[in-house]
Amino acid sequence: MSTLAAQPAPARPARDASASGRLLIAGATVIDPAQRLNDRRDLLVAGGRIVALDRSIPPGAGDAVIRGEGLLVIPGLVDLHCHLREPGGSASETIETGTRAAAAGGFTTVACMPNTNPVCDSPVVVRYIIDRAEQVGSARVAPIAAVTKGQTGEQLADLGALKTAGALAFSDDGRPVPQASVMRRALQYARMLDTPIFDHAEDMSLTGDGVMHEGVVSLRLGLKGIPRSSEATIVARDAALCLETGGRLHICHVSNKDSVAAIRHFKERGAPLTAEVSPHHLTLTDEAVEAGPRHALHEVYRTSAKMKPPLCEEEDRQVLIEALEDGTIDCIATDHAPHFPASKDTVFDAAPFGILGFESALAVLWKAFVDSGRWKADFLIEKCAVAPARVVRAPWGTLRVGQPADVALVQTGVRYAFDASCLRSRSRNSPWLGESLTARVAGTLWGGREVFASPQVFPRGLTGDRAP
Repeated sequence: MSTLAAQPAPARPARDASASGRLLIAGATVIDPAQRLNDRRDLLVAGGRIVALDRSIPPGAGDAVIRGEGLLVIPGLVDLHCHLREPGGSASETIETGTRAAAAGGFTTVACMPNTNPVCDSPVVVRYIIDRAEQVGSARVAPIAAVTKGQTGEQLADLGALKTAGALAFSDDGRPVPQASVMRRALQYARMLDTPIFDHAEDMSLTGDGVMHEGVVSLRLGLKGIPRSSEATIVARDAALCLETGGRLHICHVSNKDSVAAIRHFKERGAPLTAEVSPHHLTLTDEAVEAGPRHALHEVYRTSAKMKPPLCEEEDRQVLIEALEDGTIDCIATDHAPHFPASKDTVFDAAPFGILGFESALAVLWKAFVDSGRWKADFLIEKCAVAPARVVRAPWGTLRVGQPADVALVQTGVRYAFDASCLRSRSRNSPWLGESLTARVAGTLWGGREVFASPQVFPRGLTGDRAP
């Protein structure tokens, strides 16, 4: 633990005028599903909070003005599932770089998983993450602490002490809790603490050394497959334990139709169960593994499409979309999982699981579902801001007067190439590099502080002149 104490503590970046004075966002279309609002509004920020939201606020009300004409103003997005890699994995990401990436994607609150080094299984590590984020972060960071000591799946961590230290939830994400008896005890404690368990549902005996979804594509590529049952059997097991104990259970990164069926079944029986789905499982299939250009090291296989749980088939993707729409799945979470570039530039079998998510999530989903006409913008924002906050019973994800000024400005109807210049992460493992996208985050405020300004929209910062 001494390495944690030895970390430098640079001063938090200076706040702009909006935090000490009054900042007016004028002329934008405001979308806040929590208030059933989608209309032109002006928004006034003072002292880091929203102090007015009205059809017309006099320009003199603000010491500084953001010109919002033609932009959307939405609540800062909430991500319940990411990996910031600190402590211990700074070659891939840090709290500083990860929250910069989050801000660039419009996220103002992110919940980070405990598979760090050391594991986030003690109050010391929980407090380190919170304190470090306050020092250098560009978004609110809510640590998720380990369910078991060392994430070994054997002995429960001190869940009460972890919650007191500031843990948002408990999870062994990155690994399952293999023993049903341990998960049952964890859910019993979770009920007493009124804190959810975030479940990485995977039967490792079924996963084996699989590297992608088991199906026609894996057979054609000669890659070892992971069956749907690897996830679905543990979803069903843990949902049954959730129903029995009354402990709140949140199923992470749901990937296939069989898992959806199990979640729907136990929700209908009254289990206090929630679930998330990732942008990549909503928009990609296992075909993405072979869709890239030929490379000398990894042949035709895209390691940027290797994640766990794996991308499944088109039928699964459609079931996931429908489950999100009907409420079986509650929200969208990125599962932002950065990896040092060299670790992904290898043969597919050897590459680590995981892809980036922060910077691309909103734009990818916008193109796939809003531009196509399947979803209204309000639905997408609800699933990325309001619903995640509801899962953890937190007051985030809204632009209500009195709330912290966590705000994202979004430009739509544009066309640009999503490339490395769009990334703020230390890593580059995104399957969407090179894609043409149609929406971008133009700027982000966290607690009234400017934490991101798109150089394509606000080259001189949010209160400077707009780009032509």
